[in-house]
Order: sequence, then structure tokens, then C-alpha cells
Amino acid sequence: MLRRRSLFACLGLLALTGACTSTVPDTREADVKAVKNVEAAWVKDIATKDVDKFASYYSDDASLLMPNTPTISGRENIKAALKPLLADPNFALTFQATRAEASKGGDFVYTVGTYSMTMSRPADKTVATDQGKYLTVFQKQSDGSWKAVADMINSNMSARSEPARSKHPQHKSHRTARTHKHAHSR
Repeated sequence: MLRRRSLFACLGLLALTGACTSTVPDTREADVKAVKNVEAAWVKDIATKDVDKFASYYSDDASLLMPNTPTISGRENIKAALKPLLADPNFALTFQATRAEASKGGDFVYTVGTYSMTMSRPADKTVATDQGKYLTVFQKQSDGSWKAVADMINSNMSARSEPARSKHPQHKSHRTARTHKHAHSR
């Protein structure tokens, strides 16, 4: 009788072990493709300069990390921060992933790529273009959509350089011209 119970217990444990170790389908390739499609749609929507469309790609609790500013947390705060940028008549942003990796669990994808952003300088309203790289982490939402939960850009400019100037360069002030003249006359 004891042997029979032990045999049934072992068979039961073996069946449970088999049920617990079932393989989860590998969706990484499909997840990467889905996120690349999301990014392509995001670039198209950015061109409309519609702040609601732009912000709709972020999750409710997303974090946006921009250079020289504190982290912006939450979609509504991101939307408020983007509004003046999108109101700039010279604003344009494009980006493209050069790498994308999905988690085995099927719930996260990160993309790394390059961007180009054009905007007006606040001080003098001249047009400036910045180029750099970005990292975005997407999370699959309960409805199956992908939203950015963390988004960061990093300019290629050195700390001393400025974005490329527009076709209409700012004229040198008299002081700058004098300094330049004195530096070369020595």
C-alpha cells in the first residue's frame, strides 16, 4: 500500500513538473517588428506637431530624460514639457533605430538609434539642428500595444559646441569683432 502511494505521489509530481516547464513561445522577433512599426508611426505623428499625438506614445508613468534638465515623469508632464517645443515653427524631429532587442518574456523592447532635431534657439530665434543618439525602452501594455516607459536623448555635440547654425547666421557683435581683431594683432 505504501509503495502504491509513493508511486502515485511520484507520478503526480512528475505531471506537475511537466506542466510547469511548458515552453513559452519566443515572440522576440515579432515584438521588435511591432516596436519598429510604432517608432515609424511616432516619427510621422511628430511631423504633425500635435502634442497629444506625440505624447500618446508614452505610458502614463513614462520618464523622459533630456539633456541639462531634470527627469520629466508622467505622460501629462511630458506633454506639458513638449508643448512649447512643438509650438516652435522650426521644430522638426526624426529618429531611426539602429538596434532593437526584445526581452525573452515578451514584455520589453529597447531601441537604440540616431536622431536629428531642429528648433529655434530661445535667445536669438536662429535655427539650430542637433544630432545625437537615443535609447527608448518600450513596455507591452495590457491591451497589447507598446508604449515608451523611458526615453532618453544624448547629443553628439561636445559641451563647448553649439548646434549647427541655420542659413541665417547671427551677426557678430562689435565686442566679438574687437576681441577677434585684438587676438590676431598680437
